[in-house]
Amino acid sequence: EKFKRLKNEGNDFVKMGEYEEAANKYSECMKLNTEECTVYTNRALCYLKLYKYEEAKRDCDHVLQIEDSNIKAFYRRALAYKGLQVRKKNMPGI
Repeated sequence: EKFKRLKNEGNDFVKMGEYEEAANKYSECMKLNTEECTVYTNRALCYLKLYKYEEAKRDCDHVLQIEDSNIKAFYRRALAYKGLQVRKKNMPGI
């Protein structure tokens, strides 16, 4: 199945530290299945590694709408909020 193959390719990219490529694979997965929570939490992880906190938060919010007790989504969203706060603190003139 194409979905599984893309997800596995994404996972392999994560293991190699290629977060941009991994995020792209997970995005392709989402076009095939929008209800699969793991690809969203996986992509959120990639976004966190790329300092894209807003995008990570959005993916986690999406998962929590489907699965309101998803621990990974809660944890990664917390990391995203933390990243956003640190960024806000470090930005001059805001």
